[in-house]
Amino acid sequence: MNAQPLFLLVEDNRDDAELTREALKEADPRVTLEWARDGEECLEYLRGDKPEPDLILLDLNMPRMDGREALREIKGNEAWRHIPVVILTTSEAEADVMESYRHFANAYMVKPITIDDLIDIMTQLSTFWLNSFLRRPAAI
Repeated sequence: MNAQPLFLLVEDNRDDAELTREALKEADPRVTLEWARDGEECLEYLRGDKPEPDLILLDLNMPRMDGREALREIKGNEAWRHIPVVILTTSEAEADVMESYRHFANAYMVKPITIDDLIDIMTQLSTFWLNSFLRRPAAI
C-alpha cells in the first residue's frame, strides 16, 4: 500500500467524479483520488510511472473503452490483477453484475442517488479495503 492510500476512479462523468471525490474526502481524508475519464485513460495510468492505486473504482458505461473491457485488461494482466477493482456504476442489470464477477471484479456497487449514501459507500469501501484487505503481511 502507498504511504497515503490511493484510489483510481475511472468515470466519464465529471460531475459524478467530483461528487465521488467530495464523498471520499468526507469519508476518509487519508485517501488520494486520481481520475481517469475512461478505460483507455485507466490503462495509460497503470502503464505510466505513477504510483499504483490501492483500489480501482470502475464505471461500466463509458465512451472509447468501457469498464467491461478495462476490467478484462486489468485482470488479464499479471502485473495488475492483484489490484482490487470495485465496479461503481448505475447499472443494476444482473447480466452486468454476473459478467463483472466472471471477469474477477472484487465487488459490484450501484451508484447511490444521494450524496449521504455516496459518503456511506465511500466510508464502507475505505474501511473494508484499507483497514482489512490491504493490510499485507511484511515480506519474510
